[in-house]
Amino acid sequence: MSLHAKLLERQHNPLRVGLIGAGKFGAMYIAQVQKTTGVHLVGIADVSPANAKENLRRTGWPVHAYGAASLDAALKERRTHLSDDWEALVRHPGIDIIIESTGNPPAAIEHALAAFRNRKHVVMVTVEADAFCGFLLAQKAAEAGVVYSLAYGDQP
Repeated sequence: MSLHAKLLERQHNPLRVGLIGAGKFGAMYIAQVQKTTGVHLVGIADVSPANAKENLRRTGWPVHAYGAASLDAALKERRTHLSDDWEALVRHPGIDIIIESTGNPPAAIEHALAAFRNRKHVVMVTVEADAFCGFLLAQKAAEAGVVYSLAYGDQP
């Protein structure tokens, strides 16, 4: 069965994703996710929510799609919430998967470890973090019973 078919099966119960970092690599993801059936980008945490908002606009997102007042509202309304609070995103029980795309290896490691503690799967876009300590991150994910995967940042 294809990935597309699997995602179609989830259109009424989508994968609930949180994105940390909406810069260059994050923008590549947000440009695609809006058109991906079976995935709901619940929240974006970025040190500059204004820049994240600009990247959403630039990639064709309508304003109403990312105007959720909170993560809870985003889940209820099937919209996206923007903030600078990555810890709230990682802690939220309604998020299944964290995509780490900050491009900052020390921060990426911190984000991944926090996600594992909160039983979240992690897709690591910050490839340098994996190059530095991917073996340890994979071990910590296994201990937490979650999946740690790579997306190779600028290698689409």
